[in-house]
Amino acid sequence: MEAHVRDTGRRWTLPSVTGFDHVTETVLTPLMDRRASRNYWIAFGISFVIAAIGFFAIGWSITVGPGLWGNNTSVVWGFPIANYVWWIGIGNAGTLISSLLLLTRQHWRASINRFAEAMTLFAVSMAGIFPILHLGRQTYFYWMAPYPSTMTIWPQWRSALVWDFWAILCYLLFSILFFYVGLIPDLAALRDRPGRTGWRKFYGFLAMGWQGSAKQWRAQERLHRSLAVLAVPLVCSVHSIVGLDFAASLTPGWIESIFPPYFVVGALFSGFAVVVLIALVLRWAMQLDGIIVPAHFDAMAKILLAASVVMGASYCSEWFTAAWSGEAAELRIVDFEFNGAYRPLYLAMLACNVLSPQLFWVPRLRTHVPTLIGVSLAVLIGMWLERILIIMETLSTGYMPSFFRLYSATFVDFAILAGTLAAFVWLFLVFARIIPVCSLYETRKLLASERSAQS
Repeated sequence: MEAHVRDTGRRWTLPSVTGFDHVTETVLTPLMDRRASRNYWIAFGISFVIAAIGFFAIGWSITVGPGLWGNNTSVVWGFPIANYVWWIGIGNAGTLISSLLLLTRQHWRASINRFAEAMTLFAVSMAGIFPILHLGRQTYFYWMAPYPSTMTIWPQWRSALVWDFWAILCYLLFSILFFYVGLIPDLAALRDRPGRTGWRKFYGFLAMGWQGSAKQWRAQERLHRSLAVLAVPLVCSVHSIVGLDFAASLTPGWIESIFPPYFVVGALFSGFAVVVLIALVLRWAMQLDGIIVPAHFDAMAKILLAASVVMGASYCSEWFTAAWSGEAAELRIVDFEFNGAYRPLYLAMLACNVLSPQLFWVPRLRTHVPTLIGVSLAVLIGMWLERILIIMETLSTGYMPSFFRLYSATFVDFAILAGTLAAFVWLFLVFARIIPVCSLYETRKLLASERSAQS
């Protein structure tokens, strides 16, 4: 990979991409003309089975009750809310990445924006499961909906669950619209491609009569860019609301004004780690070497490195704030982080989120596949540990020593988490066989601009 970076400079397509027809064949052939490989079906089956086990655990929890989880009278949130925050962070990153790169005219978005936006849809869908599951009485989930209540019984507008319901619903609907608007020209290309009649009719229905006229292109690009302008503040506000779920309380360790921006950066951090892993898998499995090039990984590794520095500064800010305030409960939380029962997990979190991305200061490691995989997985694990530790450490040691209780997750907790991970992978496998994983029209436009720059 390193040799390609040196040979092509900052090109975002390799010389092996010979023309527009080559781009079309590379992106569209896996959907309609190429049979799925044996490895694909193995991954499909394994992810489906694990997802089924996870959803069985969800059904068991709904039937029996939250007593199957590790939650106790002090740590009342536990895995469900930690997993919700982790998934919504990953989900927030996809649309944010795509919209920011579109607004800043970064050409390298053409190869990653499609599957980054799909990542958003699937991750937000997984995130939406957990607040409903955490209610205990899931049949009353509609109480979270922000509708007028003339009897002032529900919804409880001061409840973080109502904020989360509104944030997830708005963000999911917006992300579907943003994803679909960018997809329309590619759907028309699939409609016009020779192939199975049923699939062509399906794509033709979704393409809504797109003919590629100059008027349609102007309208599509104007709408796409307008949605991107709306996406950036929406994403920031959604994950800021998630941060305020904690910061709006009076609990020591959570009363932090830094939480909203800290959660937004954390979302970008974990989201880019997932994008790197997905890009590596798609590059290998779908033979996209000429479109997803080493320069993409170099750019994303730099972003992970910058985000890790911000995350490290945020951790230092928490320690400094506790020391500066002199509040006994705040100091107890910091002491518990480094010397308490969860100390190994906290140190592992710091190693994953702050130390491991420092490898990317070495340029050749930014395009080294094992390093990219290792650091990205470390970031995902570290960010999950951060989410669960925010809950465990704070609620285990509050203001009153009589309420100090440690948290221990159960098999059902882990089964539900594993089930959502497998469901995410399964949805991505289905997506990769139905929708182009890279934007066809944007990649062709990128190839044209690179060739005109060379001539």
